[in-house]
Amino acid sequence: ERLQGPPESLTGNPPGHTKKALKQRFLKLLPCCRQPKALPSVSENSIEDEFELSTVCHRPEGLSQLQEQSKFTRKELQVLYRGFKNECPSGIVNEENFKQIYSQFFPQGDSSTYATFLFNAFDTDHDGSISFEDFVAGLSIILRGTIDDRLSWAFNLYDVNKDGCITKEEMLDIMKSIYDMMGKYTYPAMREEAPQEHVENFFQKMDRNKDGVVTIEEFIESCQKDENIMHSMQLFDNVI
Repeated sequence: ERLQGPPESLTGNPPGHTKKALKQRFLKLLPCCRQPKALPSVSENSIEDEFELSTVCHRPEGLSQLQEQSKFTRKELQVLYRGFKNECPSGIVNEENFKQIYSQFFPQGDSSTYATFLFNAFDTDHDGSISFEDFVAGLSIILRGTIDDRLSWAFNLYDVNKDGCITKEEMLDIMKSIYDMMGKYTYPAMREEAPQEHVENFFQKMDRNKDGVVTIEEFIESCQKDENIMHSMQLFDNVI
């Protein structure tokens, strides 16, 4: 049985997006994916990149180590890092910087709350900043991870207080933040009670033992049985 409601509620994607549009939006998700005006070839800057890795304020791990820890190639990491250092010369991005950058891509709405949830999902060590390693780790899961990996990452996003389960309150906060971010022009007929209705439907389908919370096992099992959610996850295959 399918989950009612748009699959974009899991991914934050506006409805009707093509794979190309999804790719373009996802590449704008964080500062390191925004391409500089003139992007030199990888070969031109490979030595310079290695030098920069040792001179920025926050020195990320070497490219070889990041390559082993992620599902990106060395060339992909070099391109990502070059974009990251252009936007974040200090080598890290804090929550306010993140929200400011993210808001540029959703001028029609208020993305600040959703950006905070997203920031916390990337900031896995909860130190208040996202380093290049943090970014690569999260992006590797979202874009190249298995379906289970991606669903686990999505669960972590929804588990706002990181206690291992999703409550209705947490899901409602996420839903409201997505609708706020998309803006009234994206959903012209959206009723004020729509987020609450979506959450109720979500829990009716996912909370198998009816204990009022959704565990990661319930979340993954329910998502895997929903064709819309599976399709939205597959759209991110090989996006870079």
